[in-house]
Amino acid sequence: MALEAKNIRANVYVGMRYWFPFTEEAIEQIKRDRITKLVVLPLYPQFSISTTGSSIRVLQRIFKEDAYLSRLPVSVILSWYQRQGYINSMADLIEKELGKFAKPEEVMIFFSAHGVPVSYVEEAGDPYKDQMEECIYLIMQELKARGIGNDHTLAYQVCFRTEFLLSLRKTEIVILNLLFTLSSQSRVGPVQWLKPYTDEVLVEIGQKGVKSLLAVPISFVSEHIETLEEIDMEYKHLALESGIKNWGRVPALGCNSLFITDLADAVVEALPSAKALSASTENDEEAEYDPLRYLVKMFFGSILAFLLLLTPRVVLAFRNSLF
Repeated sequence: MALEAKNIRANVYVGMRYWFPFTEEAIEQIKRDRITKLVVLPLYPQFSISTTGSSIRVLQRIFKEDAYLSRLPVSVILSWYQRQGYINSMADLIEKELGKFAKPEEVMIFFSAHGVPVSYVEEAGDPYKDQMEECIYLIMQELKARGIGNDHTLAYQVCFRTEFLLSLRKTEIVILNLLFTLSSQSRVGPVQWLKPYTDEVLVEIGQKGVKSLLAVPISFVSEHIETLEEIDMEYKHLALESGIKNWGRVPALGCNSLFITDLADAVVEALPSAKALSASTENDEEAEYDPLRYLVKMFFGSILAFLLLLTPRVVLAFRNSLF
């Protein structure tokens, strides 16, 4: 372990919002171990109220309700997209994948990020968009320092199936958000998502004559549905249909040694600032426990779950019939 290499003796806990092991399970183990200090390291490079923020709200609620946890010194690393170890690791992967093309200098670097509603940014003050753009700027500056000056662009993915599946678990994502997600996928309705959209930009790039493209997932550090299905299958197919001839994709960082070492450094740096976690607000608690909203969400969820297992063509037809 990277922490052991730094002579740091620490227990490591893994907690997830939407799959095993759940955050609540990790917290129960923390209580059993009676640790004296905790560093929370979200595996999202950039902060968003829908990712890191959502996880922190869960911790605030649980910690507030427990005498031991409410006094436990905690340090939360809100984001780490600007850390040099992360930037260098991403640049290394991009440089390696560019080398696989016959003409690396002609490849368009295509950063694809997880989308969030525009209202999160403009009304709630979510720093996600600014952090994403700064992150890409830093990566491109590192590549430029290595003599790599390829053109690049950024677009946002809007994942209908991912948003729906996340809503099935008891979270702050309620049925209204689900319906907004449906409408945004069809490009109409009350909610706008961050633009430009990945699928639209791919078509535009192909029409402009770009022949070689390297896709770079930039929001997550592990492989999942947005990389393995959306990018590797759906977006690749769309790109090739749009005139792009040579396609490549940068893998997720995973357990890249430089990246992991840098995360360990971030944990060590965060230790001195640990203090009791702030209590959640009343609004957060209402969002977690409102029984009516939860029942409505699950009712519609049970109806729509089967539809999400159908072919993409049937799902598209269903969305079009609604909107």
